[in-house]
Amino acid sequence: MAKLTVRDLDVRGKRVFMRVDYNVPMEEKDGQMAITDTTRIVETLPTLKLLIEKGARIILAAHLGRPKGKREATMSLRPVGFKLHELLGVPVEFADDCIGAHAEKIKSSLKDGQVALLENVRYYNEEEANDPAFAEKLAQNVDLYVNDAFGAAHRAHASTEGVARVIAKRGGKCAAGLLMERELKFLGDELENPARPFVVILGGAKVSDKIKVIDRLLEKANTILIGGAMAYTFKLAHGEKVGKSLVEPDHKQTALNAEAKAKKLGVNFQLPTDVIVATAVNTGKLNKKGKPVMDFTNIHTVKGSIPDDAEGFSIGEETARHYANIIAGAKTILWNGPMGMFEDARFAAGTNTVAQAVAEATQKHGAKSIIGGGDSVKALNKAKLGDKVTFMSTGGGASLEFLEGAVLPGVAALSDK
Repeated sequence: MAKLTVRDLDVRGKRVFMRVDYNVPMEEKDGQMAITDTTRIVETLPTLKLLIEKGARIILAAHLGRPKGKREATMSLRPVGFKLHELLGVPVEFADDCIGAHAEKIKSSLKDGQVALLENVRYYNEEEANDPAFAEKLAQNVDLYVNDAFGAAHRAHASTEGVARVIAKRGGKCAAGLLMERELKFLGDELENPARPFVVILGGAKVSDKIKVIDRLLEKANTILIGGAMAYTFKLAHGEKVGKSLVEPDHKQTALNAEAKAKKLGVNFQLPTDVIVATAVNTGKLNKKGKPVMDFTNIHTVKGSIPDDAEGFSIGEETARHYANIIAGAKTILWNGPMGMFEDARFAAGTNTVAQAVAEATQKHGAKSIIGGGDSVKALNKAKLGDKVTFMSTGGGASLEFLEGAVLPGVAALSDK
């Protein structure tokens, strides 16, 4: 059912509680936390500019990281407030808490077209518990609710679901922001009746993570292209050796069932014919997260079984070319999950070839290309092709759950048109 959007609201002079996804990547530089990717902030600017233009008094709420109910200085949203001011070009008042006297004072002092950002809602465990009393405190002195945080819409938390319920109970309206509207349009409406041929590209680590998506998309797709580590579970299910590759032995039957369903429905279900493998060697060093740093030797391409001492890291050149040829003829493309360990240049070629093919199908042949969030977006941006596709989702888990057909609590809580 269609949801109200920010365009449908009369916001002048009203306090609007807007949930945004400002869970941005940060790293410490010279003793200060610095934002390394502003995409999630930039994506909310159209909604903010519209609300400012319409005279709303905007109260922004977001989470950052996993502070587990404690005030963690490295997870403060203060640097986000500075960056938002810079990008939006208007002052952004920062409340050093999301509830309490200071937050209420800032809410009350807002004038038409002004913006305030509340501190990290996850400084309170009540946020993730969707505690009704906490939701009431967040909703204090608020007239309307807008959710532009698709990336957090699959969580029934106080700021994503509870506040909307409180405001709706008072008779206030709850609407989707422009970003949320686009996410629902492209991941929902556009894929409901796609232009054909409809090609789905699925990568990532585990069959178990994607099986619900595969199952649902088998009903709609003309072709499904499988890559990433989950391809090795399919290989294992076919009786091939996979060496030390990441596999799920318990899901061999799941993989075979997916292929059987594809055959029954006449879906062209493609698996890699060659893979790039290597032998992982522990360097004895640890990364910033305390995990061993691995190096890779004997990098080569294999067809069929993978040697016992090796593991697969990407689709091979033959597979990449074959997939690119299929993508070239598509009218609708959905891509979720890279074709291998694209972060390492030695294993990036397969993912990059697919990315280039998706971009060319969009730009040269008018295909509609929808990128289902997470690492696929990172891979496209790394290849500098992010602006060559139709739509890139800002949701990771939310995109996946939505594609599975799950009802997202943050969407369900919004007012119907």
